[in-house]
Amino acid sequence: QAQVVESGGGLVQPGGSLRLSCTASVLTLREYGVGWFRQAPGKKREMVSCISLEGLGTYYADSVKGRFTITRDNAKNTVYLQMNSLEPEDTAVYYCAADLIYNSMTYRCSSAEYDYWGQGTQVTVSS
Repeated sequence: QAQVVESGGGLVQPGGSLRLSCTASVLTLREYGVGWFRQAPGKKREMVSCISLEGLGTYYADSVKGRFTITRDNAKNTVYLQMNSLEPEDTAVYYCAADLIYNSMTYRCSSAEYDYWGQGTQVTVSS
């Protein structure tokens, strides 16, 4: 059973928006770095975005800068990925992953080794 679960994927037209959610039943996500990854058919998995302790650091891949936003809602134990201005090239299975933060002063979510992975949610951008 996955300890991290993604939801919110679907089919949208180019220029549309989706909000993905990452939740956990066992992990307290405010203590973890959380990353969003995606894998398109025939391509390697890539990091799209990640967040360290809230307010201390975020990362966005060049391909999504200005279009995607990662946020936390600790009361709901949830991390979101708001995706705007979606393009067909964004079509992929999107995965959420978590990594325990031991030192928030030095932690960089873009360099982390993620231990807990979800099963993925499909995002399709097409007319």
